[in-house]
Parts: sequence; structure tokens; C-alpha cells
Amino acid sequence: KVQALDAGADDYLVKPFELAELLARVRVQLRRHGAGKEADPVLRFGDIAVDRALRTVKRGDEELHLTPIEYRLLQELATVPGRVLTHQHLLKEVWGLTHVNDGHYLRILVRKIRSKIERDPTQPRLLTTELGVGYRLAQ
Repeated sequence: KVQALDAGADDYLVKPFELAELLARVRVQLRRHGAGKEADPVLRFGDIAVDRALRTVKRGDEELHLTPIEYRLLQELATVPGRVLTHQHLLKEVWGLTHVNDGHYLRILVRKIRSKIERDPTQPRLLTTELGVGYRLAQ
């Protein structure tokens, strides 16, 4: 138990356990981590706003037209602005496990998104590449 908690586990449940105890521990974690609180449905970075409730993307007042797969990738990146997401993570989340080695899909899609969100797609400021690792969306 001590080893698991020291390694980063939030809780430890010993078998056999009662269902009521398991559910109580789940409720504690939900309270602790704020589940159920309404998060802002609009993710903002630079002058771009991704409205998750309306499934729209705007630059200022101009609505940008993204394909469903472009939207999924942008939303995935926008949920953790400033953080690098690896190629494999993005491929898995957007295309599924069967495409984690298809990096060319990702490169093409990132190029298309940049052409829509960047002022100058040849000098990206919002959606940047971390060579050999993945992509980062500006905070």
C-alpha cells in the first residue's frame, strides 16, 4: 500500500471491499478534483476561441470553418494550452489506436489547421512544432 501511494496513487482499496466503500471513495475523488463543476465551454488562445458547446472556432468575430477531424485535433490541443502533446497521443485521440504510426496524417492536418488559424502559416505562432516530439498550442 505504501509503495503504491508513494508512487503517486491517490487512494488504495484492499480486496475484498464493499461496493458502498468503493462508491464513497469515488465520490471523494470527484469532490476533490472538481468533477461536476461547469467548466468554461470556450477555450481561448491568442485571438482564437474554440466553443466546445457550439462546436465553433472563431478568430475575433470571424467564424472559421474546420472539418470535423480538424476540429477534433484543435480541441485536443486547446484543452492543454502551452503543453506539448506527442505525435502518438494526438494520433490515438484523433484517429484511434490503429493509426498511432501514421504521422503523415498529423502533419497534413496540422498544415491545414495552420492555414486557417495562423495570420502567417509559414511563421506559426499559435500552433508550433516540437521537433521529434509533437505539437504545442500557445497559451
